Amino acid sequence: MAKLSDPLVVGRVIGDVIDSFTPSVNMSVTYNSNKQVYNGHEFFPSSVTQKPKVEVNGGDMRSFFTLVMTDPDVPGPSDPYLREHLHWVVTDIPGTTDATFGKEAVSYEMPRPNIGIHRFVFVLFKQNRRQTLMNTPTTRDGFSTRKFAEENDLGLPVAAVYFNAQRETAARRR
Repeated sequence: MAKLSDPLVVGRVIGDVIDSFTPSVNMSVTYNSNKQVYNGHEFFPSSVTQKPKVEVNGGDMRSFFTLVMTDPDVPGPSDPYLREHLHWVVTDIPGTTDATFGKEAVSYEMPRPNIGIHRFVFVLFKQNRRQTLMNTPTTRDGFSTRKFAEENDLGLPVAAVYFNAQRETAARRR
């Protein structure tokens, strides 16, 4: 299980979004073909407008995974009463491939943080079987990654990574 020095613990992803888990699959998330996501690194919202490439390096072609991307800091980190905001769900991703091989259940929505620094969390679950129909959320606000995993019989995550972003001022965009 996660140690106190684990960036997912330090960044309160474990606790706010997911329960403690033991990573068993390597997942890489890359924006614009050259900006890889590492825990706690900051991205400008203008650099994450297009959906990233998410590679699953584990399992085999008979293993299937579900990817969830959320923002647990909506509308702001000091009072996240809309926690979590759902940004993306892709299901049925075959092992050893990337998210483009899966089924997009909820379309990608670019991050738009308004108040403070927001965390944007990618969580990967291993499916028990190929599930063409999942219980997809009806709204993006008030989403719960834990509840979604429970409703879809996904268990604990197998990988997770997050980045930070905050509103860009006109001066920061230059």
